[in-house]
Parts: sequence; structure tokens; C-alpha cells
Amino acid sequence: MLLYQLGAIAVIKVATAMTVRQQLGDLLNEVRYRRGRIVITKAGKPVAALVDIETFERLRKSDEEFERLRGEISDAFADQPEDEIRAMVDEAVKAAREGRAAP
Repeated sequence: MLLYQLGAIAVIKVATAMTVRQQLGDLLNEVRYRRGRIVITKAGKPVAALVDIETFERLRKSDEEFERLRGEISDAFADQPEDEIRAMVDEAVKAAREGRAAP
């Protein structure tokens, strides 16, 4: 099992699918009680992650909020021609990169 240190706080373990099958109980305890995070690999590629339920719930709620906001934005610009929307987005990105408010 590999360990990755992200910053000074989070340590993410990397485990193969076989290791997860063999040590599931221990890994669940690691996640639940020590708030560990485990990336599960198959054939050397990351395919899933094992996180505590609180982290999962935060991710799920963030995803729902993102989808709600995306829908609102989509509805607000439904009548705008695509080229105008692209121009507004380009200007907003440029303004953000320059550290100023978009027009």
C-alpha cells in the first residue's frame, strides 16, 4: 500500500483492488475512525475512492448544488445566442485573471 502526503494534513493511501478485498474491514476502520482516505487501483489505475460518510455527504451535496446552479444559469441564458454567451464568458475569465470585476 502506498501513501501520498498532500500538504501538511491529508495522507491518502493507495491500495489495489485485491488489497481492498483482503483487508476491507481494516480499511473501513481506517476510513471511519481515523478519517483516512484510500484510492483504489486496478491494473495500476485509480478507479474508486474509499472515504468516510461525512466526506461523501459533503461531496454529494456539493454536486447537487452545482447541478442546481448550472440549471439556473442555463435557464437564465436560454434565450441568448451562443456566441454572445461565449463572449461574456471570455470577458469574465479575462477579468478574473486580471483581478478585476467583470462588466
